[in-house]
Amino acid sequence: MLLRLRGPDGMLRLTVEKDDTFADLGRQLIPKLPPTVDPKTITLSNHPTGSDAKNINEVAKFKVGQIGLNHGDLIFVTYKHNEAATDGPGNGEATKSSVLSSTNRLNGKPILPAEDLPIDPPPLASPHEHIKNPWETVRQSPLDDRLDKRDGKIPRGRDHKMCRHGPKGMCDYCMPLDPFNAKYLEEKKIKYMSVHAYLRKINSATNKPELGASFIPPLVEPYYRVKRDCPSGHPQWPEGICTKCQPSAITLQPQPFRMVDHVEFATPQIIDKFLNPWRMTGCQRLGILYGKYLEYDVVPLGVKAVVEAIYEPPQVDEIDGVTLNAWENEKDVNEVASLCGLEPVGVIWTDLLDAGKGDGSAICKRHADSYFLAAQEICFAARLQAQHPKVTKWSDTGRFGSNFVTCVISGNEEGEISISAYQMSNDAVEMVRADIIEPSTDPGQMLVREEEEDDGSVSRTRYIPEVFYRKINEYGANVQENAKPAFPVEYLFVTLTHGFPESPKPVFTNDGFPIANREFVGESQEASAVAKILKVNQKSDQFDVSNFHLLCFIRQMSVLSKDEEALLCRVATQHDLADAFQLRATEGWRTLHMILESTGERLPKRPRTEDATSPSVDRSHLSHRPLMQRNHNSTDEPLAKRFAAVRLNEHGPPPPPPPE
Repeated sequence: MLLRLRGPDGMLRLTVEKDDTFADLGRQLIPKLPPTVDPKTITLSNHPTGSDAKNINEVAKFKVGQIGLNHGDLIFVTYKHNEAATDGPGNGEATKSSVLSSTNRLNGKPILPAEDLPIDPPPLASPHEHIKNPWETVRQSPLDDRLDKRDGKIPRGRDHKMCRHGPKGMCDYCMPLDPFNAKYLEEKKIKYMSVHAYLRKINSATNKPELGASFIPPLVEPYYRVKRDCPSGHPQWPEGICTKCQPSAITLQPQPFRMVDHVEFATPQIIDKFLNPWRMTGCQRLGILYGKYLEYDVVPLGVKAVVEAIYEPPQVDEIDGVTLNAWENEKDVNEVASLCGLEPVGVIWTDLLDAGKGDGSAICKRHADSYFLAAQEICFAARLQAQHPKVTKWSDTGRFGSNFVTCVISGNEEGEISISAYQMSNDAVEMVRADIIEPSTDPGQMLVREEEEDDGSVSRTRYIPEVFYRKINEYGANVQENAKPAFPVEYLFVTLTHGFPESPKPVFTNDGFPIANREFVGESQEASAVAKILKVNQKSDQFDVSNFHLLCFIRQMSVLSKDEEALLCRVATQHDLADAFQLRATEGWRTLHMILESTGERLPKRPRTEDATSPSVDRSHLSHRPLMQRNHNSTDEPLAKRFAAVRLNEHGPPPPPPPE
């Protein structure tokens, strides 16, 4: 009789007898499977979901007729590949399927062996894997744990006009409001609700404890790529695709929430020092923001990013942009920030053009009639947010969005230098990760990519679903438009507020150390600068190491041990005198002092004093005069200058001839 076997690589047909065992069936099946299949993992089932799957070794001694199989029956086969195949290539090259059961796509065009990797190539295992009970296994930040414990209700006082109850009563006019109340947010001019308020809003609609149903994680991250390991049994994409594994159509809408509500810079000097290269050269500059996340009481259940330092990675600055170079010490900088209780919280760059008035004003390039954030900048910021995902236990994948912020320094309509803060929406991050969109020459428009490449070949790694967006037309109706070939970039980001504290309390109090990667403006980090701050050649027990760039430079010197580096960062951030004395007594700190004494700051030269035995010279008028203001013909002139004058006289005109 004939049996049909459907597996991940297509359909197979085998001819067996009822008296044959499943071991005989396996001997016919294994040669027809891909060579990377592990025979020990082959399972058989009569359901597509594999609910009652049995390993072929368990039923090897049973006959086919005993199971009840008849001519033409369908058996579903599943298996796993060997470790060499499942681990993927080690050099970053794309894996090629050993067995292609289909050579055509849905559009009828042949598959070309083109090397085309997306920004984030999908692994062989499904990246959209769900976590069982994430609220029990996922460990999120302490800030999120504190906000989860708060109810977030907005208290209201008793309304004397509408409330008819006593002082201890409550009614609809004075009961606390939900943190996502639209009327309250509109009154306070809050454009977006916080992510924790959004969590409570969708959780109230998703989970209803009174019904006794099981808990469902309310947060769902968008996923616009082809799902791996489709249970339908067809080959993996691009060899096969179905409605279960292909992404649905995308309908873009403005994101109603934001992951971070406010960006706060610890001191104005952080921005002022960051702008110095532009003031000196007119070229743009980019930096990574290091800080921490705290609660923001202005917005219900809000979160703010407090920036304590800006680190400028290696880059080539130009008048109209920035080109980033390889950042080799990124890991070291992040470890120093971690020891200081900080983390990367965002990115900042300048887009300034001097107005030419001589008063420091800048031309306004970003406004309502042009653009606020260019398409190329959106793709760049979306990639950075994808590299810094937010871990949460209320999502089925264990992550949702990102707290990474984007700040742009540019001229406003009054010609002043101002800061604008943004975050890319979750849809924008996923569309960039799936390689669906690309920047256009118009900064206010984003292009939807085509599946075909420029040379006409079909992309093997990029699937482009239908993309739509909703807008208000000229008649005031909410209509849906096709996003191809381009759509406005306003659907891809949300705005944040920013500011400075009323009473600054920065973590780092010393700003006298040079900033890294500024050699092009004559500012370089050297051992002499470290010796100057640490006062190596001065008999003083006080030193101030509270500077983030100083800590990073000492880390690059590789003198201190791990414990000594942690103690140094604790002294720099907590300013504890006891820790400072403990640091001074360590062996690594003494070694650092010895190195700086030999290669660090030089002792200042003392002015040469005249012989005290010469009573004919009155030196009272020379004691407080600077050296450069003294008469070069006087007797207190430095000896080196007098030698230089002699050398110059040697090359002067020849002496007159002797008289005859």
